Amino acid sequence: MRRAATLILVAAASLSLFRVETALADDDDAAIAARSDDSALPPIPGPPLAPADLGGEYEQGGWIRGVAPFDTVSATFNGQPLTLDPADRRFFVGLDRDAGSNARLVFTARDGQQRVHTLEVDPRDWQIQRVNVAKRPGGSSEEWWKRREPEWLAIRDARALDTGAEGWKQDFIWPVEGRISGRFGRQRIYRGEPGSYHSGIDIAPGNGVPFVAPADGVVVLARTGFSLEGGIIIVDHGAGLNSAFIHLSRLAVAEGDRVEQGQVLGNIGASGRATGPHLHWSLMWNEARLDPLLFTGPMP
Repeated sequence: MRRAATLILVAAASLSLFRVETALADDDDAAIAARSDDSALPPIPGPPLAPADLGGEYEQGGWIRGVAPFDTVSATFNGQPLTLDPADRRFFVGLDRDAGSNARLVFTARDGQQRVHTLEVDPRDWQIQRVNVAKRPGGSSEEWWKRREPEWLAIRDARALDTGAEGWKQDFIWPVEGRISGRFGRQRIYRGEPGSYHSGIDIAPGNGVPFVAPADGVVVLARTGFSLEGGIIIVDHGAGLNSAFIHLSRLAVAEGDRVEQGQVLGNIGASGRATGPHLHWSLMWNEARLDPLLFTGPMP
């Protein structure tokens, strides 16, 4: 499953995985007219665009990690601005569970040239259960939402924080070892109407078992008593990537703590809306939901 080999992308290469296009930006009418005479074309300053260095899991729920060309001044992913590490131009991109068949990376050089990488995203065969019962009507009471809204806002705001953490550069480890009781992406279809899919992975090693940080980061949320999540911890790994751990029986860290990979964060429980003790671990990059299994490899 794991395809973490680094790919060196060269502008002249023609690979089945992606298509590289090079174009000039800022084409005004005068420049277009000048191109009818090659001798009138001004030389492009500096060396040609350098190759980009990419690697990751190119499938739904997967990720891309790489280094932008040395001459890059800005980048986008599917049209959205992409943050580049100012020290080494490294970046991270997440591929949502429902990502389309193609993803588009655009690197713009200092002289306006662009390198465009169109990458194929492999579809996943999700665990889908079709049931011959009607889906329960959505919505909730006003009284319940009064309690839930502050929790929902706290989670949303915590995920939006940028702490400058660099755990996204690491190879992730399992927060705990045990039986996987729920896989990412599984979903029920109620008489043709889809329900919500499972947004993380469930691990059930037993009640009270401690779990650790899968990568370095900063704790941006650490609370107890949430109506759905119970005890919850969210760790920002930087570059828009964060982990959430819920149904906890005990929290061993507080908001603002910097944590290292392998550091104990708390203990597994069945708090909130849970049918039994387990750790629900979810990963998000901005608004994209990612499969933790594609970060760690198979359970040992």
